[in-house]
Amino acid sequence: MEQLLTKTCEYIQMAVLSAVDQGTAENTDTTQEVLVRIYTYLAVNAMNFVYALLIFIIGRWVARFIATVVEKSMKKTKVDTTLHSFTKNLVYISLLVFVIIAAVSRLGFQTTSFVAVIGAAGLAIGLALQGSLANFAAGVLLVIFKPFRVGDFIEISGVKGVVQEIAIFNTTINSPDNVRIIVANAQVTSGNIVNYTANGTRRVDLVIGVSYEDDLQKARQVMLDLIIADKRILQEPVPVIAVSQLADSSVNFVVRPWCNTADYWDVYFDLTEKIKVALDHNGISIPFPQHDVHMKAEQNL
Repeated sequence: MEQLLTKTCEYIQMAVLSAVDQGTAENTDTTQEVLVRIYTYLAVNAMNFVYALLIFIIGRWVARFIATVVEKSMKKTKVDTTLHSFTKNLVYISLLVFVIIAAVSRLGFQTTSFVAVIGAAGLAIGLALQGSLANFAAGVLLVIFKPFRVGDFIEISGVKGVVQEIAIFNTTINSPDNVRIIVANAQVTSGNIVNYTANGTRRVDLVIGVSYEDDLQKARQVMLDLIIADKRILQEPVPVIAVSQLADSSVNFVVRPWCNTADYWDVYFDLTEKIKVALDHNGISIPFPQHDVHMKAEQNL
């Protein structure tokens, strides 16, 4: 390797001298001095360039490997899945910074000055990327306070879906119609977060209207029998069936049973259909809005 670099430097020197000979007489000394300095620097630091490149390539691979090992270890120890991707990315970026500093140090630069330059550049970049830093800070808060976790069904920034990933800068969710939605973390923490999964149970709210001529006690009993027969509906809290409104065309019942969150939509749709069928079977009508118009004939005098 060293012999190859030596010969390369000799070729560079020959090219330098050739370029110097072809230059104008008045610029020969200056050009020769500059090119000689370049040649000298390359000749002295050629191996350092190779070592720095190797440090960067191998160091990046090691950083990625360590980040992957950390993620797998967290999965084996059953750490909250919310932390997996976040911690992996944070470990990788932190190690990559050290690798870059080590590679630059191999080139002969003072690392203290380099760190100072990185700090100044970081400040400038931070001012230019305030939005991204806000997303990063919001991501840290989401991981610490855990208002939701991967797998929860939530509503954030006007969209609903199942949380797929909480990354450093954004949160990824899948909507009920299987659309991938990516929301910036700053928008998540700046608004209301509705978590439908966190409490484990939900109340199903139905409004059922019956005719004014129907027997209200019979209608209530028909709906109560359906609720008792459905094993998915919880007995505690006690389901509520009560008259809530004397509307224009109907007497409205509120039907409010409780169920596990995973069964919510199945219970909602099934119970709505079963109530309609059961009321029809028992001769209880569900009226639709209508108006009775009475016309009075005027008698000519």
